[in-house]
Amino acid sequence: MTNQPGAGRRIVIAATAWDSPAATGLREAQQEELRALYDGDTEPGVKPSAADVTVFLLALEVPAGDADQATDAIAVACGGLRPLGPTTAEIKRMYVRPSHRGAGLSRLVLDALEASAVEHGWTRLMLETGPLQKAAMGLYTTAGYAAIPAFGAYADSGTSLCFGKTLA
Repeated sequence: MTNQPGAGRRIVIAATAWDSPAATGLREAQQEELRALYDGDTEPGVKPSAADVTVFLLALEVPAGDADQATDAIAVACGGLRPLGPTTAEIKRMYVRPSHRGAGLSRLVLDALEASAVEHGWTRLMLETGPLQKAAMGLYTTAGYAAIPAFGAYADSGTSLCFGKTLA
């Protein structure tokens, strides 16, 4: 899946390992941003890991026409899926670098995650976000996600907002 963000550059969505250097860098940047936003670690429950996130996607910025994407790629956005059951998965670690926000990359990653979920046989996606993440809530609601009761470890959290979507 590709997108044209600007002259001379394009975005490629690629699957990667949870613990690849590019994935780790984006996840660490996301967690640093969230710790600053919420004044500490507010994620309840079991932290996602390579053992339980079976899909992890990167949005890679590459020069247009570049045949060697691996050496010239810059990881600019990410997202993953953690199975919760045979037909349900949770969206984890959605993130876009601040320098690349406003270009539709979060929607591009979300669309790719939904397509991957369907390929894996998951018909329902759920997620948790926080009340200070207005852009995230806007993304999810415009993509057809509806507010749902807090689930799993989020049920006892006073700061978790949960959303879900049934996929076609």
